Parts: sequence; structure tokens; C-alpha cells
Amino acid sequence: MLYRAAALGDKEKEVLAQVEKLRRELRYAVDQNPRRWQGLLRRSTFARNIRGSNSIEGYNVTVEDAIAAAAGEEPQDADAVAWAAVTGYRQAMTYVRQLADDPHFRYSADLLRALHFLMMQYDLSKNPGRWRPGPIFVRDEGTGEVVYEGPESSAVPGLVDELVAQLEGDSKTDGMVRGAMAHLNLVLIHPFSDGNGRMARCLQTLVLARTGVLASQFSSIEEYLGRNTRDYYALLAQVGGGAWHPRRDVRPWIRFCLTAHYRQATTLLRRSREMEKLWGALEIEIARAHLPERTMLALADAAFGWRVRNTTYRSAAEVSDQLASRDLKALVDAGWLTPKGERRGRHYVASKRLLELRGATAEEKRVADPFAGRSTAT
Repeated sequence: MLYRAAALGDKEKEVLAQVEKLRRELRYAVDQNPRRWQGLLRRSTFARNIRGSNSIEGYNVTVEDAIAAAAGEEPQDADAVAWAAVTGYRQAMTYVRQLADDPHFRYSADLLRALHFLMMQYDLSKNPGRWRPGPIFVRDEGTGEVVYEGPESSAVPGLVDELVAQLEGDSKTDGMVRGAMAHLNLVLIHPFSDGNGRMARCLQTLVLARTGVLASQFSSIEEYLGRNTRDYYALLAQVGGGAWHPRRDVRPWIRFCLTAHYRQATTLLRRSREMEKLWGALEIEIARAHLPERTMLALADAAFGWRVRNTTYRSAAEVSDQLASRDLKALVDAGWLTPKGERRGRHYVASKRLLELRGATAEEKRVADPFAGRSTAT
């Protein structure tokens, strides 16, 4: 027996409708009106999702290194273990993106095992691609106390098969609720020796991407979960109740996930509006300075607070190393970028002038609680 979604009440249905409206607006903003800046938004959102999901497990990298991972490039700051975890997760999520609109797609236990292998292949001691061989206990890192005990390992194959059957057979439940329940069931089955949280979040993103409403990077709530790890763990602990108790009330978990979708969609819409306004302002400035239009890719990254490297810029602009160096020097000479570091550590950040332009296009950040009907500035 699996955890089952409770029937949605009027308030859950109301919030679900609000999220669907936001997602339609976001789809129009990023899909129906193509602009070159949307590629930057997609790339940065994918990188933030990778970074957010791995940060929950303690594998922390900078946004710039997450972007490098998303692009298949080398890191600048990440240590070896964190980099292996992040690149493994990037491979799994890239596969999810490939499966999002595959007409021959089917959920299966073998698919879950394959995704787990892609994530965990860097450490064979974690049994990548295989069910855990014995019992598993989740401990509070601060106290060492056992906070959750997974079901017996002998029950894992059957529970996973039941989850797969549920995913294959349920076409009526809303995709956001199905994704939330897939996440909850997989993380509480805890079928692997390690990487269960990452796998559960990856599966949720796959379920969402398969709905076809939004591209996988815009469907995901992994960035939000990475920013709200304490609340995320608290809800899992509350619903899990310390062990496998599939009759427990899952409504708090569904509300938490709907809130995450609402806030993440709101954040992405704000970023899309800010990026569009910034891009328009940069077009004017670049034309005035007679700089190549492609240099706006570097300026947009820097304006949003990221370090620009030759490797990431030349990948985004699709130019040679030599031409990338020339473009970046031209932006420094024009007063838009400030160089930092030397040789391998060389990178560029926004100048005061660019930061002022970014400030003029920024909107107030607000954290909304759709169930409380209020929002606060952050």
C-alpha cells in the first residue's frame, strides 16, 4: 500500500487554479514570444534547480559552477565530491528533459534504477542503480537521532512496482498533485542506499515535465526546496511519522508542494519580466557603444550577479576563445565589466554602471502564501 492523495478541499482547488494560471502566464512568457534572453533564463533556471537539489544533501556549489555543470564545462570553485554529485545530477536531469515529450515513454522500475545510476555512478559503494540491500535509517545530522526508518528492503521492489503502476495508470489527478505524491512515496520507500532525496525530486520533475505545460526546468520546484530545506524536511518528517505509515494524512505535504509551485512560478515570472526589461535597456546601450549584440549575453549574466568566465561566455555566444577574450576586454574598456583574478581564476563582474542599470529594471521580491492570502517583501 502507498500513500494516497487526499481529496482536495475547496482551498486546495482554489490554490491549484491560481498556480495553473501562473504557469500559463509563464508558458506564454518563455515559449510563445521567443527572445534570445529566454535561453539565459532557461540555462540559469536549470542550473539553480541542480544546485538547489544538491544543496539539500550538503553538496554546495556556486551558481557559476552550477551553470558550468549544466553546460558540461569544468568548475572553478567546487571540490571533487560536490562536483561529482552535481554533474551526476545534471546527467540524470538532462535525461529527464529528453523524456519530457517522448511519445514512447513509460514509467518503470528500470527507469528509476537508471536515473539513480546516472546520479550516483561516481561512488560505487552507494550501489548506484540497485535497490538497497538492507535496512536504512535517516538520522538528524545535529543530534544523531533516528528520525525515519524505511520499510524492509524485501518490500522495496513491490512498493516501487506499485508506485510505477500508479504513475502509469493515473491520468485524472492533476500533474502537480501526482508529482507531489510520487516524490513523497519514493523518498519514504527509500529504495536506494543513498541519493533517495535527489531521486524523489528528480521523479517529481519528470512527472511535472510529462504534463507538457512547461519545460522541465520551469516545472521544477527544486530551487525552492533548496532555499527552504528546513521546512521541506519538517513536512516530510510530519507526514512520514518516523516509519512507513501509508495511511497518514498527506494534505500538509500537498499544501506545501502547491505553495512551492505558486512561489516558484511567481519568482520565474518576475525574473522573466526583469530580464526582458534589462535586455531592452542593454540593446540601447550596446548599439550606442557599437559593441556586438552577442555581448549582451555576458552583460545579462553579470547584471544578475553571476561571475562571467571566458568559457561560459564563449559557450553561450558560440564564439572562439580568442573572440570571447576580445569581447570581454571590450566590455571592460567600455566600463560595463570589472575584471577579477588572474589566469585560470580570471572572471568578470558587473561594474557600478551595470549594477545601476540592473537596479533600474529590478522588481520588489515578495514571498506569497497562497493559503493565507497575503505576501511579504523579502
